[in-house]
Amino acid sequence: MLLAMKVDQELNQQERDTCQNIETIQSVTKPSSLTDSNGDELYTPPFNFSMVHNGIFRSGFPNTVNFSFIKTLGLRSIVYLCPEPYPEHNVEFLEANKIHLFQFGIEGTKEPFVNIPLFSIREALSVVLDVENHPLLIHCKRGKHRTGCLVGCLRKIQRWCLTSIFDEYQRFAAAKARISDQRFMELFDASVFKDVLTCPCSCSKR
Repeated sequence: MLLAMKVDQELNQQERDTCQNIETIQSVTKPSSLTDSNGDELYTPPFNFSMVHNGIFRSGFPNTVNFSFIKTLGLRSIVYLCPEPYPEHNVEFLEANKIHLFQFGIEGTKEPFVNIPLFSIREALSVVLDVENHPLLIHCKRGKHRTGCLVGCLRKIQRWCLTSIFDEYQRFAAAKARISDQRFMELFDASVFKDVLTCPCSCSKR
């Protein structure tokens, strides 16, 4: 009995030591600053960040570790495609850097072809096409579906062929690519937009 109690005590102590080690490792690996070993500031782009066009960028939801990078873009505007309120620390960052927030509350669902409101997409595109709002960042949560649909509709305005539009969408959505998103882009009527952002990499075949 005494031997069993001793073994249990040793095991419990090992578990406590293990937990303490995990906490120590987590506290060490958690980024405490945005500088490298030389003291130079590090710039971390948001998930799925990319340039869409001159003055237009796309990404997933930016957080505090991305703020230094975002400042380098000199943004005037952010187009936010989610219905949830913008986090307070993000709002403070926008206010401090005089960045205007345009929010279009598009619900994230598994069937965006049915649920993405066409009116919201058109309104968001009007903001994106207005060069007075540039430089501009488009983002949702992961920068895949809602952002991908908006960028795909922008590509139709730029007269990209569907093959190129779908290829770009799939590169960001990867295994999460949805046929319904691509169907939405395919049926989008770009003729209502007269102002077209020209792009040397776009193609005019339909």
